[in-house]
Amino acid sequence: MPRYKITLEYDGSHYRGWQFQREVPTIMGKLMDAIKLVYKKEQYELYGSGRTDSGVHALNQVAHLDIDSSMPPYVAINRLNEELPSSINILAMEKVNAKFHARYSAAARSYVYHISKRRTAFGKDYVWWIKEVLNVNAMATATEHFIGMKDYKSFGIPEKEGASTLVKLDDLRIFETEGSIIIQVIGSHFLWKMVRRIVGTLVELGKGNLTENDIESFFKEYSKIPAKFTAPPSGLYLEKVYYPGEEIDTEPSFLVNIL
Repeated sequence: MPRYKITLEYDGSHYRGWQFQREVPTIMGKLMDAIKLVYKKEQYELYGSGRTDSGVHALNQVAHLDIDSSMPPYVAINRLNEELPSSINILAMEKVNAKFHARYSAAARSYVYHISKRRTAFGKDYVWWIKEVLNVNAMATATEHFIGMKDYKSFGIPEKEGASTLVKLDDLRIFETEGSIIIQVIGSHFLWKMVRRIVGTLVELGKGNLTENDIESFFKEYSKIPAKFTAPPSGLYLEKVYYPGEEIDTEPSFLVNIL
């Protein structure tokens, strides 16, 4: 059966995340509806590169679709987009080798988190507005404590994870513009709510409520403290999913849209 790689963007504000659920709207559910309308088939397989939570957005989510059809991808993109709501848009679609898997073939994933330094009339669903002035330099210095292979049990939800809470974080950077703070996180994979808890912890350090020693202690033994500082989903974006051979971009393209 032919396999197709689908790259899409979406506004997750009014969806209960990526994963299909019968009773509530999800990104995957809407995509499945469009597939059935366009292809007129009930037999197909759809897999995402990973689950984004309720309210989280994506700039380049990746999925793969197994479906028996001779419809060219350039035709399918237009027809699928016609059926999808305006909050979901397919950017690219291509036929790939059957060994490609949207999730298991991924080498790394990058997320960006958008913090607004001012009240905005347009960004409630897309930023986290923080009224306090943050010490961005202190936050940037503290990022080094997160890099490398570490046990992120304090930043996930242990009962929801598998046997291991070890995660390799390749990069964590902070960019500041006149009105925004952008936090970019790149890693092999992420635990549930892990990125939002990293962001929330850095924000508390920026406020002066935590120290670098506190952050180090969260890695030495399990702590419930990072969970208390979980950042809201509104500012989080799945930026890109990387596959073998692709070069990782450590300067988020997301910045272009807000400068």
